[in-house]
This record gives sequence, C-alpha cells and structure tokens, in this order.
Amino acid sequence: MKITTRFWISLVLSLPMLVEMILKPLTGWMLPGGHWTMFVLTTIVMGLSAGPFIQSAWASFKKHHSNMDTLVAIGTATAYFYSIYALLTHKQVFFESAAFVTTFVLLGQVFEERMRNNASNAIEKLFSLQAKEAEVKRDGQFVKVPLDQVVVGDEIRVKPGEKIAVDGEVISGSSTIDESMVTGESLPVSRQTGDSVIGSTLNKTGTLTFRAKKVGGDTLLAQIVELVKKAQNSHAPIQKLTDKVSDIFVPVVLIVAIATFLIWYVLLGLNLANALIFAVAVVVIACPCALGLATPTALMVGTGRGAKMGILIKNGEVLETVNDVKTVVFDKTGTITVGKPVVTDVRGEQDQVLQVAAALEENSEHPLAEAILDAAKEKQTAYPAATDFQAISGQGVAAKFNGQDAFVGNTKLRHDYQMDEDLQKEMETLQDQAKTVVLVGLNQQVIGLIAIQDTPKETSAAAISALKARGLKTVMLTGDNQRVAQAIAKEVGIDQVIAEVLPADKAEQIKQLQGSGKVAFVGDGINDAPALSTADVGIAMGSGTDIAIDAGGIVLVKNDLRAVDQALELSQKTFNRIKLNLFWAFIYNVLGIPVAAGLFYGLGVTLSPEIAGLAMAFSSLSVVTSSVLLNKTKITSRAMQTE
Repeated sequence: MKITTRFWISLVLSLPMLVEMILKPLTGWMLPGGHWTMFVLTTIVMGLSAGPFIQSAWASFKKHHSNMDTLVAIGTATAYFYSIYALLTHKQVFFESAAFVTTFVLLGQVFEERMRNNASNAIEKLFSLQAKEAEVKRDGQFVKVPLDQVVVGDEIRVKPGEKIAVDGEVISGSSTIDESMVTGESLPVSRQTGDSVIGSTLNKTGTLTFRAKKVGGDTLLAQIVELVKKAQNSHAPIQKLTDKVSDIFVPVVLIVAIATFLIWYVLLGLNLANALIFAVAVVVIACPCALGLATPTALMVGTGRGAKMGILIKNGEVLETVNDVKTVVFDKTGTITVGKPVVTDVRGEQDQVLQVAAALEENSEHPLAEAILDAAKEKQTAYPAATDFQAISGQGVAAKFNGQDAFVGNTKLRHDYQMDEDLQKEMETLQDQAKTVVLVGLNQQVIGLIAIQDTPKETSAAAISALKARGLKTVMLTGDNQRVAQAIAKEVGIDQVIAEVLPADKAEQIKQLQGSGKVAFVGDGINDAPALSTADVGIAMGSGTDIAIDAGGIVLVKNDLRAVDQALELSQKTFNRIKLNLFWAFIYNVLGIPVAAGLFYGLGVTLSPEIAGLAMAFSSLSVVTSSVLLNKTKITSRAMQTE
C-alpha cells in the first residue's frame, strides 16, 4: 500500500478522536460508543497504516539490527496494547496516541516522498523537452516522422522556432540555438556547417539541415537524465556515519525509555499510565526519521540543480571529497587553451618543410597534425605519400619520405639528426612567444621548424583567478615544451607548471601532487582518462555532444573553464546543506528527549506521545524544507555570476 494511502487512512480515522480530545474538556462530548469506538478506529490504523512499521521492525530484529521503524513500532504498539488492557480494566486509554503517532510519522514520510517525486520530476521534465517528431529526408523529400523512427545517419531539417530532434552535425545552413535547457548557457549560440547540435535544444533564427549522430538513449540529454538518476540514488560517505549512529541510537533510546518508566513508576511512585506515557513519548520523539532524510534529500536537490546548470555530479562521494581539495590540476590543450592550434610560422625552405610535414602528418590524428595539414592546404602545397608510417606517443611521427628517413615532432624525436645553431636559436625565440615548435627532419638533418600556437580561452584567466581566490593551488600538467607551457601559465595565472610529460605519465604526476593533499584534475575526459581516474576528484570538460560520462566524478557540459569554480561552489554548498540537515535532525532529539522523559514535569511542562509524533513530523519537514531551499541558494562564482 502506498505511503500516501496509508497516511490518509490514518488521518481520516484519527480525526474523530482529535475532535473528541478538543471538545470533551469544553462540552463533555464523546464519540458514540466511547472507548470501544476508539479501539475499532485505532485497530484499523494499526493494521493498515502502522503494520508496515511493525513488519520492518520485526525483520530488522530477526537480523539482530534496529532501525527507525523499530522506535515507531515499539511506541505505537506499547500505547495500543496498554490501551486494550486499560479498556478491559476501566482505566484511562491512550488509543489516540497510537493513532496520532502513526499519522504524524506517515506525514513526515509523505513530505519525503513528495520531495523525491519533485526532484525526479525536475529531471523527467528535461526529458520531456525533446521533440516529438522530426522532419527527415526520405526518398528525396523531407517528411515528418515520429522521433522513435529517426536513425543514425538520417538527414534532418529544422526550421526557426522548432526543436532539434536528436544530436547531430550541421551539413548546411546557419542559425542561433538556445541550449540553456541542456547546458545552462543563457545566451544563444551560433551554429553552422560542421558544428555539433544537441537534441531538444531550440532553433532560433535560421533553417538548418543536420545529420543524426546519436539517437534514443545515446543522446546527450538521455545521458544527463541517466547520470542524475544514478547520482540521486547514491550515498555520500557521511551517510555511512549516519547509519552507524542510527544503529547505536535506537538501542540507547530504548534503554532511556525503559529507565524513564522505571524511575517514574518504581522510584517516584507515579501511576502506571502516566509513567508509560512518558516512556512512549521518549521512544516517539527520539525516532530519527529526519536523520534518514538529511543526506538523500540534499543530494537529490543539489544534483538536480547542477544538471540544470550544465554541471553533472556523479555521486555523493564527490560532494564530500571536493571540500578537502587543496590543488586543482589542468590539462593545457582544449582545457586552458582553445584546442584549435594554427600554424603561425614556418622556418627553413617553406615548401620543402611543409611537404615533408604534411606527408607525414596526413596519417596522424593529433591536433597539431590538423594545423599543419590546414597550412599545407592553404599554401596549396602538393606532397607525395609517406611510407612506413610510425606514430610515437608524446614525441611525434616518423616515416619514409621519397625513400629517405623523415620525422615530424618535438626534440625527443631528434635522435641523431643534426640541427644548426640558427634554427636552435629561432626555436627558443618562438617558444618564448608561447608557440609550440615542431621540428621537421629529413635525411639525418633538421630542415625546418613549424611554429603552432593554441591561444588560451578568453575565460581561462578569470577561472584560474577564481580558484586561487578560494585558496587553491593551480597546476598545469602538459606534454608541451617547458617554455611554451610557462608562457601560457604566466598569461592565465597558473601557479606551477609540469611540462613535457608523456600521456602515460600524467597519472604518476597526480600521485606525487597528492602527497600535499587531495587533488582535482580538469581535463577533456578522453585523452586524460588515467589522470581523471587517479585524481581524488576528476572534472571532465564536455564539448558539445561528445560528453565523456565515465571520465570524471564531475562532468561539465559546457566547455567553459569558469564552470569549474561553479561546480566546486555547488558541491560545497550541497555538502554543507547535508551537515545543516543533520543538525536539524539531531536537535529535535537532543532537546525533545529530556522533555518527553518528564524532566520538567514539576514545572508543568510535559510532552504527550501525539505531540512528540507531531514534533518528529516537523523535524522531517524542516529537513526536507532545508534541502528544497538549496534550489534558492545563490551559486556564485568569482569568475561569473549565476543564479
């Protein structure tokens, strides 16, 4: 039976007893049938609404454990069975206590369920944003088809004001697109031939034709929804502490309740009914239901809000670890820099240098190779095909050019190649200008240099500054030349540079930095996978639809370095909200138990079981409200202001 149904049954059957409790002192009115009617109403409540609490408590008892349901079951059962005894012996009954406690406990659980549903619905709403149909080219004509009939490779047309159906690549046209619902980017972005588009985003101005690249569960939106669902069902390490506390707390409360009864009844001579009520009130007020809500509710709200901002937090463990990070390490290419290098200078005999370089790089997938091929194409340089091609990780490529040994790469690949002093000096000058210098060698001689520059992103300096303002140390970890890396680092404000590191060695460098505290690594999520997994917190930069979900603990959908500061801010505020929730969960118990135990009985201050149950419900409500208010908390960044 659903929690909501159990609550309404309990509430409706408890209301007549509430009316009697209010009117009896004023008018003497009682329920028809008196205590027997209360017995019938409460028995139904115990069987239908409180029954699952008793079943759960019994299951835990058989496994030699106790849980929150244990306290609820003992409290309500004690009040109920004592009242049956009192009914038969014509003493004061407390059926309403058992019914009201059940009602108020269920009220707290209804709050929790509604909050969970709201958090889930917020993510499902993202999914509902997707288009219901697409205009697909079939048999030379564009026709409307349902979304589930779109397949990879389909040519799709989208007009102004329409939603983009699936992830793809523009093949004709240009437009501006509102991607805010997926990436959190408030301003429309321009898209043209060759650019990626994201499914469910809104086409604003022009007509686009694009080719479907990802459909169904492979789209970016579907991945986001799945990732957030997993995060919301995860646990932060602090939850384990909470579980341990609950395991100890329940037996302690039961001991306190028994001691309360014995002190009042045996030592102080209070009548059996009132002594028992004090003990039941202790059990009910101490029920740590809110404790179980503290972590998951904040986690659900925090991860849901992050998804709307384009910040995907994979699990609760990340939230907790972020608070202890001392150092943030960055990859250079594509993370700090634009990632689109261009050739700026060619030294040596230009045509020959470009011919050799282009011939060797034609088979390479490295970003620098693309820059060299673009330069050769622009100069209309013709070149023969290279043979015996060999890619050497972190160094460059080697092959045969017109039957002669040739290489294109960095100084590590020079080996026995001769290089004259003038070229050596020119190389150092270019490197001092923050340019990556590629050496081109032929027949045991370095015949020229190609200078390639990848400039920092406009937002990188502000992003680094924001992190340093948090007291974090910033490090650049790159395979590039030391001079180039230093020049880029100086431009954006990086504290430390570790350069000329091979891809396979990046993880080892992370381990060394962890000797001084926990480390976060920011990379593109593809080439930097070992470093991302080695770091205490891996932050993967997304890029359009090529999001690497498995790469890091935090995935930034926007390829904007300023979002790193936002992600840290959101993680810290979510974890701080968990700690605030735990405070509210405990404070009710700490303050309520002495009152419930009758410590202030002499002053006329007591706490009946039904009022204790109401206080417990409000404890749950305060925790849920605290979590929901996380949606209203400003997630500020020194690099950019974001609500």
